[in-house]
Amino acid sequence: MGLFSRRRKADQEPAEVATAPAAEEDAPERPERGPWDVAHEPELGQRLDLGALRVPARPGLKVRMELEKRTRQIVAVSLSVSGSALQVQAFAAPRSGGLWEDLRPEIAASVEKQGGTADEVDGPFGREILARLPVTTQDGRMGHRPARFLGVDGSRWFLRGVLSGRAAIDPDAAKELEELFADVVVVRGQEARPPRDVLTLQMPGKAAAAETEAAEAPAETTSFDPLSRGPEITEIR
Repeated sequence: MGLFSRRRKADQEPAEVATAPAAEEDAPERPERGPWDVAHEPELGQRLDLGALRVPARPGLKVRMELEKRTRQIVAVSLSVSGSALQVQAFAAPRSGGLWEDLRPEIAASVEKQGGTADEVDGPFGREILARLPVTTQDGRMGHRPARFLGVDGSRWFLRGVLSGRAAIDPDAAKELEELFADVVVVRGQEARPPRDVLTLQMPGKAAAAETEAAEAPAETTSFDPLSRGPEITEIR
């Protein structure tokens, strides 16, 4: 089940016309906290270059690149540490922003349609969704897996994060992954893209700590659905 449709609706904005890179004075205002636009953090530093995303390289961090079955393109990255995981995806967004405002009710409705629950709450990045996703355990019983959906609107881009495992229910366990999410850099590019179009990724290059565990993690999975199993805590009915 996909919780984020990439198909354009009739009332959505059309793809924007590609323009020349903005002058420095036209760069978006720097927020107090990331995730960052590449205009704010142009240097790679201690991050892995994944194309549309630059993610922090930290000791003990495991990185898994995720593929879409149909196109075989890398569309998401999963960062795992200490029994929790953070899935990150970037999308094109309208210049006017506000995509997260539209997406929250869509995600909540999708979760509830599957038999789960979803509540909007305040979090460190603004409004987020705390969900209990339905799962079937190995012994056939029904349970629920907690997950937190984060969203940040940037400059013509939108970044979504999904926390699973202990980080979805334990604020202390979530801090490390929240800091990782806040230190992600989005490289939107100047090409014209329709809103909600996924920004594709690439395998890490040789720069910036590529010799860490992150570079040695499995290269692919078959899905970028946040309902796919990862580090988790399942509540049994």
